[in-house]
Amino acid sequence: MFEWLNQEVYGNVTWLNLITALVIFILALVVAKALSVQLRRSFKDKMSKEHLEIMTKVITYGIMIVAVIWIMPTIGIEPSGLMVAGGIVALAVGFASQSIIGNLISGLFLMGERPVKIGDLVEISENLGFVEDINIISVSIRTLDGNMVRIPNETVFTSSITNYTSTPVRRFEYSVGISYADDAARAIEVIKEVIDSHPLALVNPPPHIFVDSLGDSSIDIIVRIWSPSTHWYGVKMELLWKIKAAIDAAGIEIPFPQRVLWYGAKKT
Repeated sequence: MFEWLNQEVYGNVTWLNLITALVIFILALVVAKALSVQLRRSFKDKMSKEHLEIMTKVITYGIMIVAVIWIMPTIGIEPSGLMVAGGIVALAVGFASQSIIGNLISGLFLMGERPVKIGDLVEISENLGFVEDINIISVSIRTLDGNMVRIPNETVFTSSITNYTSTPVRRFEYSVGISYADDAARAIEVIKEVIDSHPLALVNPPPHIFVDSLGDSSIDIIVRIWSPSTHWYGVKMELLWKIKAAIDAAGIEIPFPQRVLWYGAKKT
């Protein structure tokens, strides 16, 4: 009844061989799909979305590659011959694409370490901006002036990374100069009142306000303030002008640079 299954289609390949290969391929697809769904459910709260997608794709492609190698002898293709040819091609391509392989391996390490994630404000290789995309080859950053910068993963992995949003709070600093004729203690009190009145200037860690140096024309006061990382830049811009206005209202002078010139008396 099923004698046609043993009829040759091409060479020594029969219909049974083709059906077997098709069944194996479909089963591999089903297993890969089921495993991907299970991985997404298990790790959705433990890994970032982009890293989870990379992991599921690597596993899916790996399963399909194994299935294809398994199918080859069934349809009359000897994997050994392909492996030799593939090895030669891979060697040639490897020399031509060392940077790509390096970026791929670095991407896998970054996926495990996770020093940055999408939306973070970071500085990588002198590029400051927000992370827009992370993939297996590169990281894309939108700089503060709106430019898109693509940084290879190998560069990201070997560079110093400053992540400004990985911690909940961040500190900024001002240097405020007042004249020698004014009271530094009163100036510190005025500055502290301004900081205390701002809702996003943190009490813990507390602000630090102190006389740092005696300059040529001014007493220099250092002001260090902590704020939530998500509002850091806005608070920094807003408070500086409020401190300046409060100092002016208190009658405290912010002096201009001054120089005193001495002329020697001419001998007669």
